[in-house]
Amino acid sequence: MKLEGTGLLVRIYIGESDHWHGKPLYQAIVEFLREKQIAGATVLRGIEGFGAKSHLHTTRILRLSQDLPVLIEIVDEESRLRAVLPELDAMVTDGLITLERVEVFAYRGTAPGPSPADQ
Repeated sequence: MKLEGTGLLVRIYIGESDHWHGKPLYQAIVEFLREKQIAGATVLRGIEGFGAKSHLHTTRILRLSQDLPVLIEIVDEESRLRAVLPELDAMVTDGLITLERVEVFAYRGTAPGPSPADQ
């Protein structure tokens, strides 16, 4: 896939304990995006944060949390991402979704070669 020029960055802020059909929501979102052949997504786990309910989620020793902040960043062409936004919106029942125009400078990947077991 070739991706260059103006693109769209989607950021999804959720909690680590959020689920979708029995699996972690972040995992379900990434799997959905791969099925839709979106250019790329990255899941980042935060160490502290709060959202609409102002409930603090933190790794600090006195306030151990099982629900740390999770950020999913997705980049692709705007039209491709806008096409999947309704499904993402349905999946994220508690969180925040933001959109931002970005300029893609480079998007590269090397084709997978033979594994050592194949040689």
